[in-house]
Amino acid sequence: MTMSDKQSPQEIKDAILLRALDDVPFDGWTLDIIESASDDLGYEKGTIRALFPSGLADILAHFSNWADRAMLAALSDQDVESMRIRDRIRTHVLARLQVLEPHKEAVNLSLEYYKIPTRQPQAARMIWKTADLIWNESGDTARDFNHYSKRALLSGILGSTTLIWLRDDSADMSKTKAFLDKRIENVMQFGKIMGKLKGRA
Repeated sequence: MTMSDKQSPQEIKDAILLRALDDVPFDGWTLDIIESASDDLGYEKGTIRALFPSGLADILAHFSNWADRAMLAALSDQDVESMRIRDRIRTHVLARLQVLEPHKEAVNLSLEYYKIPTRQPQAARMIWKTADLIWNESGDTARDFNHYSKRALLSGILGSTTLIWLRDDSADMSKTKAFLDKRIENVMQFGKIMGKLKGRA
């Protein structure tokens, strides 16, 4: 199998990523693992350099992108529009964690990669993209200051909830759900307070 018109670049990247995820928990995120996955699938030499020119940074960015798309696919048959805003947010966050559940150790190892300070801005950008996607899918149309504050708050929720999820050994992610519900409630209360202050101003 070679890079051809039969598969789009995204489909090839997805295939390589999913194959590599079988080995990442044992060997970590390395270019050797990604190259091996590409070889196993029969792609030609140079495929990884062509698709992921920045190496692991591009690969982990694609991992996040894949999780975002898998989240939306998992919710494609749910009537999200009929939910309250807080429930839309909750549903999206939990759906993303659920699609990542089989790859929990790979997520944990990706956090190890981002512990290096120079890599943290990329991690922040990826979380922001996910927060932006969730708000857009939840029907948010704000383009003023609220547009940015909502995404900043949700970025914080995504980051902290993921850390709880990584340590959650409860049945049906009950600890994660309880933490997420509390964080969303805190944000909603903050939004009400800010709204009142703006009204008084």
